[in-house]
Amino acid sequence: MISKLKIEGFKSLHSLKLELGRINCFIGANGAGKSNILEALGVLSAAASGTIDDESLMRRGVRPGLPRLYKSSFSASRTPAHIGLTATSDRDALYRVSLLNPLEKPEPFWSYKTEVLSDSMNEIVSSGVRNKVDLDAAAGLAALKLIELSRDNPARMMMEKLQQFAIYAPNTPTLRSLIPDNQPRSPVGLSGGFVSEGFAELKKTILDKNESLSNDIYDLIDWVSDITTTSQTRSLLSASVGKTTESIKFTDRFMKTSRNELTAYDASEGVLYILFCALLCLSPKAPSCFAVDNIDMALNPKLASALVKKITKWILAQERQQILFTSHNPAVLDGLDLNNPQIRLFAVDRNSDGHTVVQRIELTESMRKLHEQYPLSRLWLMGNLGAIPNV
Repeated sequence: MISKLKIEGFKSLHSLKLELGRINCFIGANGAGKSNILEALGVLSAAASGTIDDESLMRRGVRPGLPRLYKSSFSASRTPAHIGLTATSDRDALYRVSLLNPLEKPEPFWSYKTEVLSDSMNEIVSSGVRNKVDLDAAAGLAALKLIELSRDNPARMMMEKLQQFAIYAPNTPTLRSLIPDNQPRSPVGLSGGFVSEGFAELKKTILDKNESLSNDIYDLIDWVSDITTTSQTRSLLSASVGKTTESIKFTDRFMKTSRNELTAYDASEGVLYILFCALLCLSPKAPSCFAVDNIDMALNPKLASALVKKITKWILAQERQQILFTSHNPAVLDGLDLNNPQIRLFAVDRNSDGHTVVQRIELTESMRKLHEQYPLSRLWLMGNLGAIPNV
């Protein structure tokens, strides 16, 4: 697990340190810097894989932009010389990089100024300043060293987790397969593409063999009596709709049996989003570390709360995964049990200099007393958690 993250000089993150859990929720006003935190981890993921350019960043869900927009630029402070990123694992492995790219004449590939990789006992990469003439400054050294490490080495385990990281931000047309997903992945694309194909495999390999997990999904969709998939899509869809290799069929328990089957093109976008989240949390092919930007998309507040409860249950039931997500819906907070130290809530704000600042919301004695009277969603709206816009 990535237990600590340090970010310096990236977008609105002038200098930021975070101590993460297995489930990490970030709340705050629009523009406070929540997505920037996810994207900083996306840049670190690309660095851990050995190459940083527009393609490697977009493949991880990082928004493309000019170098001068990636680097912090505040009127009250000097522009930093480089972007600094550090991740530490729960087994004391550490990966640290400082990254460069000229602001006025940017190169296709970012360059590494320094790069350090260590496990709990040994320093594996310690190049100092990358000024040796025989080194390619655009190629990461740590990624090449992983093959020399045993599979249970803490540094290798952390780097592989970093390399898998991606930011998911699904949208309704892609979930419905009406438009292609520009960043396809297994089991589901970054924009929600291939959810039908992914669910078909999940159902066959896991859900049909685990009634409890299957019921978890049905519990969230009260109008559905059955969810299946079929490759025979022609009879289910209008001739004008583009066909996918698989289509989900939802059986509506309230409709007549002659006309009670709906596809992803007809069903509520909320049900597709539930399947999308289930794929990320239950599929063995899903990344072990990932983020979802705006996890409350398309969901009724009560359903959003119930889904987050399921997500925390699914992820905590196995040792493999770690999730970071952002939200603007107060009801999402009611799905978080802050008594569990692996479930963490962070309030994100901007200070008087414009820097993004983050405070972990913990159940202190005074907060517990308030929480006995009000749910977290109400406490947020009442201003007790911070992270609200000044409007």
